[in-house]
Amino acid sequence: MRSVTLMSSGLDSVAALAIAKKTSDIVLALTFDYGQRSFRREIDYSKAICDHYGIENRIIRLDWLKDITNTSLVNEDVDVPELSADDLSGENGAITEDSAKSVWVPNRNGIFLNIAASFAESYDCDYVIAGFNGEEAKTFPDNSKEFVDASDRCFYYSTANGVKVLAPLIDMDKQTIVNEAIEAEAPLEWSWSCYHGEDKPCGVCESCVRRARAFNEAGLKDPLMVRLGMDV
Repeated sequence: MRSVTLMSSGLDSVAALAIAKKTSDIVLALTFDYGQRSFRREIDYSKAICDHYGIENRIIRLDWLKDITNTSLVNEDVDVPELSADDLSGENGAITEDSAKSVWVPNRNGIFLNIAASFAESYDCDYVIAGFNGEEAKTFPDNSKEFVDASDRCFYYSTANGVKVLAPLIDMDKQTIVNEAIEAEAPLEWSWSCYHGEDKPCGVCESCVRRARAFNEAGLKDPLMVRLGMDV
């Protein structure tokens, strides 16, 4: 089967690509620039990932998406929430709910999937690969299995070849994702999860904290942090 993949260069998108590549011919990776703080890092790291696998990488500009949202991912006048590993324990769900609201971009994953489905149909591909996962589905409904199923139903009507979403991480938590990515020899040293776009990850945004917790629970060093000299 042939596929197009969503590629943000984050842990999840890189893991999903590496796992799906075992059974799918991935012909194109789409990276989206909607004005997010980390877009330069995402573009550079996505290129490195795609070069590693020999996959075409296309950058899709969505300038208008930044204009219609006040999310902290794009508005640098709004602080990105800082969390600790304890905040992710689930004992105080309001913390992660507030963090999710702060970084929410209107219909972002819906837009990404629909654009990718257009490319998939044009490239005669069967699937769009996405890094949606069980851990983030608890606070982000557009990461859930229900969202994947609903998208499949829509694409049955909106694409001539019935494109479907392939989400190999859909039932996984972050620790499992790390283990599966390492097993699939994913180049995690070139994966960027931080909401910010500095030279090094901030370590305190929700995405950084989830990533660090996953590697700690897996008993592994993060290849990115090792490459950057932050965990040697």
